[in-house]
Amino acid sequence: MTLGLVFECGPQGADKQVCEYLIQHIRPGAKVSSKTLDTKINLLRDAGKVAAQLLNDGCSCVIILWDLRPAWPDGRKPCRYAERQALLTGLTEAGVPLHAPVYLVCIEQELESWLLGNNQAIAALLSTKTHPYRVSRIKKPDAVVQPKAALIKHFKNARGWRYDDKVDAIRVLRAADVDLGQLRRSTSFSRFENKVTNCVGVG
Repeated sequence: MTLGLVFECGPQGADKQVCEYLIQHIRPGAKVSSKTLDTKINLLRDAGKVAAQLLNDGCSCVIILWDLRPAWPDGRKPCRYAERQALLTGLTEAGVPLHAPVYLVCIEQELESWLLGNNQAIAALLSTKTHPYRVSRIKKPDAVVQPKAALIKHFKNARGWRYDDKVDAIRVLRAADVDLGQLRRSTSFSRFENKVTNCVGVG
């Protein structure tokens, strides 16, 4: 059976790359079917219909995953409760039963929150043999208000590189052995891991 994933990013987006990569460390050999909806607006509007289709296609369960930030294009502050309610309404309108195995995982604040929790991997990617780069341990990466800006700063300070999430997010994870313990510093990653682990029939 297959695990369905629904993202707000594009087909080559960082969220999709990172989550599919991490799933293979959480549940090696798991089959995954991912759908990307490009923007948060599309996700909130269409994720219910997409989740319903994934279930109809035989997925054992579906995880809808999105970043709390950035704010809406019209300036509204991000609100996890409002976004969750919009997704639940979409699921109901798509005919998905309340007991269906569809789970909502909001990354707080951004995908880079997970990466900041994995400080050893950031250091491994940005270090050279002659210039080791140290990255301080962050106990609660979800509390970093602008995690993407923090990672941009690391890339600039260490190597003068420009951080591109579609290329560099997955590079961070691949720079060192995946340490799920470090990643669990993020409560949203722990929720994601829990849903992946407990999805019955995936393999």
